[in-house]
This record gives sequence, structure tokens and C-alpha cells, in this order.
Amino acid sequence: MNTEEAFLQSSIKKFKAQKSLGDKTFAQLDEKDLFFKPSAESNSIAVIVQHVSGNMLSRWTNFLTEDGEKPWRERDAEFENNLSTKEDVLNAWNKGWACVLATLENLKPEDVIKTITIRNEPHLVVDAIIRQIDHYGSHVGQIVYIGKLIKNENWQSLSIAKNKSKAFNDAMNHKI
Repeated sequence: MNTEEAFLQSSIKKFKAQKSLGDKTFAQLDEKDLFFKPSAESNSIAVIVQHVSGNMLSRWTNFLTEDGEKPWRERDAEFENNLSTKEDVLNAWNKGWACVLATLENLKPEDVIKTITIRNEPHLVVDAIIRQIDHYGSHVGQIVYIGKLIKNENWQSLSIAKNKSKAFNDAMNHKI
């Protein structure tokens, strides 16, 4: 496997891990929780999903051939809640991720060093992918954090639970 192929495989794995964190958070939340805003200036999970999905559809549709900021995207509207049910939120989430993953899975190793544009600014494909891993990771972190705020002591950890590092490490050492 060459470096470019390894990069694509690793990127797909990282994106899928981010989606999984969001999916596991949604599974713990009730519909009303998706619309909770921690403060007046905060976004609800629904709004974050709406923004991320809009970004995904814009950036990854015709990824190699069109600017990543599509003329049909209304970014400012993504921050006004237009979703009303948990089903709406999950549909937007899954639609965005389907676009990202289908595009990545169809890229060829030689595409990694091509140049694309985002808002008329040139980016190597490798840089554009890293940019989106960072962007989506920050928003998935927000989703998880809001979910944890809502569930509080009923939160089911998505990684190593608080004060459980030693038990986790011991279990990992026994696998060797």
C-alpha cells in the first residue's frame, strides 16, 4: 500500500470514528435533548448537525470538480433551527455522512495530491481532508459534550470512563 492509499484509508477510519461518536451520543438522547441550548449564544445539537450536514454536502458533492462552497449552500441559515424531530436530525446527520464517505471511498490514491478549491482558494486534497477532519471533530466534540451535560450521571462513556483508566489498561495488557 502506498502513502496516498494509506492516507485515504486512515482518513476514512477517522471520519467513521467521528460519526460513531455522534451516533452513540444520539442513541442516549431523547428528542427534546437534541434541541436543548446550554446558553443563549450556544447551538443545540440539532443546529450543530444542520450546520455540519450543510458543510458536508457542500464540500463533498463533486469534490474534485467544483468549488467546495456551493452557490446553493445557505450557511447562515444552518444556524437557525429548521429541524423539528429526532428523525429530522438523524436524517440530516446520515445524509451528510453518506456524502462524505461515498466521496472518500471513491477517491483514488493519485487524487490526494490534486488541487481543489474551497471559496475559490486552492487546497491540496490531502489538506482539504485534514481540514474537514478537524472541522467535524470539533463539532462532534460539541455534540458529545452537550449530550454529556444533558445526561449527567446517566451518561454512558464513549471512551474510558472517569476513574477507570487503570482497569482499562490492565484489560488491554491481558490481551497481549
